[in-house]
Amino acid sequence: MAGLLSLFHKKPAPPTCSVVIVAAGSARRMEGIDKVLAPLGELPVIVHTLYAFQDAPAVDEIVVVTRGDLLVEVGRLCKEFAFDKVTKVVIGGKERIYSVQAGLNEVRTEAALIAIHDGARPLVTQEMIQETVNAAALMSAAAPAVPLTDTIKRAEGGRTAETLDRTQLWAVQTPQIFEAGLIRTAVKKAIDDGELLTDDCGAVERLGMPVTLTQGSRANIKITTPLDLTFGEAIL
Repeated sequence: MAGLLSLFHKKPAPPTCSVVIVAAGSARRMEGIDKVLAPLGELPVIVHTLYAFQDAPAVDEIVVVTRGDLLVEVGRLCKEFAFDKVTKVVIGGKERIYSVQAGLNEVRTEAALIAIHDGARPLVTQEMIQETVNAAALMSAAAPAVPLTDTIKRAEGGRTAETLDRTQLWAVQTPQIFEAGLIRTAVKKAIDDGELLTDDCGAVERLGMPVTLTQGSRANIKITTPLDLTFGEAIL
C-alpha cells in the first residue's frame, strides 16, 4: 500500500531548461579588447560564463551565439574545457535581438524554459541561476535585479527635467528566463514590429506579460569597459 501511495506523492520532474549565451557583440567600448576572450584571472571571460551554466543542475543544454570571426575560437574553448552541455556554437546578428533569435532557433524543441544570458557576464552564481529558474517555472518569466542606489535624473537637451523615484527602479541582469513558447513568440513579434530591443524582458512585457524579479547581485557585472575587467578581478 505504501508503494502505491508513493506514486501519488512523487515530486514533479523539474522543467528542462536550455540556455542561450549571447556573445556576439562588437565590444565598441573595450578599446580594442575582445571582451568575451579577455583574460579574467587565469581564464577567458566566456569560459567563466560557460562554467557557471555547465555546473548548474537546472541546465540541460547550452547554445552559444557569437560573431563569425570568433566562431572557431569559441568552439575550440568549448572542446578544450569539455563543456558537454554546449550543443551548438552559431553566428549571431548585428543587433542583440537577432542574436537571441539565432539562439532560439537552435534550442531543443522540447525545452520547457529558455534562459538568455550575456556571454560577458561571467560571475553569475549557481544560487542566482537556480532561483531564477524556479521563479520562471512558476511565473513564466523571471530575471535577477538589484535596486538602484544612485539618484536618477531624466534630462532633456542636456538639462534635468525631473528626478525619478529610485525606490521603484531596478537594474535588471541576466540570466533572464522564460517559458519557451512565450519568449519565442515575444522575440518574433518584436522583430516583426521593428523593435531592436536590448533587453529580453522588454520583449515579453510588450505582450502584456510581467516579469518576476529575483535577487540579483552587484557582483554579477557585465564586462563592458576595460575597467570592468579590473572590477571582475577584484571580485574573483
